Amino acid sequence: MTTTVAFDRGDVQSSAKLLREERLRIAPDEPGLVPGGRGWAPAAEQMAELCADCPDTIGDVLRMLTRAQQIMNELPPPAANRVAAFNSLYFTITDRVETALRGSTVRDADFLELLDVEFAKRYFEALRLWGEEDLTTPDAWEILFRRAQDHRLSKLAAAMLGVNAHINHDLALALTATWERLGPPRDELVHPDYLLVNDIFYAEIPGLRRRYSTRWQLRIDGLVGDLDDWSQRVLVAATRARAWEQAERLWALRDDEEDLARAMLVMDRASAYVGELLITGDGVVNRVGAALRVGRDSVRTGVGRLLGRRGAAVR
Repeated sequence: MTTTVAFDRGDVQSSAKLLREERLRIAPDEPGLVPGGRGWAPAAEQMAELCADCPDTIGDVLRMLTRAQQIMNELPPPAANRVAAFNSLYFTITDRVETALRGSTVRDADFLELLDVEFAKRYFEALRLWGEEDLTTPDAWEILFRRAQDHRLSKLAAAMLGVNAHINHDLALALTATWERLGPPRDELVHPDYLLVNDIFYAEIPGLRRRYSTRWQLRIDGLVGDLDDWSQRVLVAATRARAWEQAERLWALRDDEEDLARAMLVMDRASAYVGELLITGDGVVNRVGAALRVGRDSVRTGVGRLLGRRGAAVR
């Protein structure tokens, strides 16, 4: 794999600064990028113990995700922790990948399993950093973790925030780590396996989205029919293609620690900015839904009172 990358340090530095400023601009109510309230209390010890483990196989990943789900389901709010929504989605997709590894459609099972393991390591590392109140927690993950107890954020949006962080930030890093272990691959050999995960997402998206949707979101889902399924398939394909390209750029910079760090910073802040946009959109939908519910209830109450008065007049 040969990739030529033009890297402008000044442009990257200014991009990182601009992304940070724009993120703060669209989230003006936030006190800063790293507010208080970090950690996994009251399950800090259990989460730390889990994250001290290191998966070697996809079976290990599934076991750790199962344990993470048990821990998160006990965190406040009871059975409604927003990070738990993403963790559940992540388990579903990983379980499907594990099934695919046992089938005949995978060309290079070693590549796909190692990529899955390296991918998971980034998630568990983010959980560990947040639990240790470490300021180096990636912005892409911090944006979800700090809203773990925020009931205003829908579970659907929380799951999307996790997908955004994991694909737009972690996946490129997992790819480069995999290439370091196995050597830079020939795209024609392993790229079909990489795209196989897209097919798993396509198959699972409708059920996963409806699992986390509110009643109002389900109504919208019914109105638009298959359009949202199609648009999310396009989004998965585009973001995972972008992650592959990002990995190629990072791979080309691997011998220059400073430039690599700058590129990773921009990738992280860009992912966090996308996350803020997702939260903004979710807030709009939820507010519109709440307003319509209030209007509906007011109409029902008014009609009920009117009918009651008419019934009394008849008597």
